Amino acid sequence: MLDRRDFIRLGGLAFLPCLTGTAFGRAFAAVGDDPATAGAAFGIGPHHRILILVELSGGNDGLNTVVPHEDERYRALRPRLALPSADLVPLGGGFALHGALRPLATAWEARELAVVQGLGYPAPNRSHFRSIEIWETGSDSDEFLGDGWLARTIRGAERPKERAADSIILGRDDPGPLDGEGLSNIVLGEPGEFARRARRLDPAPGPGGRSALDHILEVSDEIRRAAEVIEERRKNAPALGVTFPTTRFGQQCETAAQLLAAELPIAVVKLFHGGFDTHANQLPTHARLLGELAGGLAALRDALVKAKVWDRVHVATYSEFGRRAGENGSGGTDHGAAAPHFVLGGKVKGGLHGAAPDLGELADGDLRFTTDYRRLYATIREKWWECGGESPFGAHGVMEIV
Repeated sequence: MLDRRDFIRLGGLAFLPCLTGTAFGRAFAAVGDDPATAGAAFGIGPHHRILILVELSGGNDGLNTVVPHEDERYRALRPRLALPSADLVPLGGGFALHGALRPLATAWEARELAVVQGLGYPAPNRSHFRSIEIWETGSDSDEFLGDGWLARTIRGAERPKERAADSIILGRDDPGPLDGEGLSNIVLGEPGEFARRARRLDPAPGPGGRSALDHILEVSDEIRRAAEVIEERRKNAPALGVTFPTTRFGQQCETAAQLLAAELPIAVVKLFHGGFDTHANQLPTHARLLGELAGGLAALRDALVKAKVWDRVHVATYSEFGRRAGENGSGGTDHGAAAPHFVLGGKVKGGLHGAAPDLGELADGDLRFTTDYRRLYATIREKWWECGGESPFGAHGVMEIV
């Protein structure tokens, strides 16, 4: 059997065979044969709910994303990077969104956008590699866990045997929080190209006595069957009627919308948006990145509302850390700690949640976290998916955002 970290590549595409035997292929084929079974396998929990997880890679600057624009200490810390109040999207309470996030104003006004302030963890690590590992495994800063927090959560949830896969991963071939024993993850680039390349794979011959090779060929068959189902469902999906941005992130959002509108039976879609390591010349770069994020998510929301799926979807952002409170000498910000994150969905209780870090109470130049990031994970597990049993995040409590 292939190790859980091995995968077969199809050019720039891949299938992560975190499974045993041919259970994945049989399940995918069964769903494809009878579309009426899809609803029973859609998402997790009694309401068949889906999570869309958005990685903001590089460490997003929280202070210029959700801006404390009425706090003079903000402008003192950032004499060049502080954003003019007139350019922002007011949220109330002295806070506003970066102007590039204006496409999300409709979701905010509909109370479908929650801003979770001050997310972080004790003794923060400023290394990209270690801090993203902490966020993706749900660990303490001095704790090393092998499996991702979503892998552990999904593995402990009731998973219908008809489910096509546990997740679809877009943008980068890194399962992150979905990395774990027993999960079925598909890394998908452009779906049509995935189908074309999968068709070129040779079918598996009869048993040849070479167990490792036979297993690889068997997985190839599963890829072919998975690609056929994805392609068939996309062709039969209702028209989205929404124009998506042509950015890489916008195209990921379009693919996610197509798959969910087609009721492809999955629990998680992971999206990737990179470039947030803004050490220099931050203002134009950050505005572009946030504009791409907002444009993609706004179009995704519009499409899923039209497809009547939005009420079963929960979108959450995460990043390895925020940035330092003060600007640096290169017109940027360096690696920091706490930051706000977004949660969107038809069942989300919109508004400002949690307390913003006090700009007068910094820790070695960093914002102090006010909400442990695992409270968000506990909320997804217990409130969104309604998973029972002992929670690995139970000590941190839940938030009233669902």
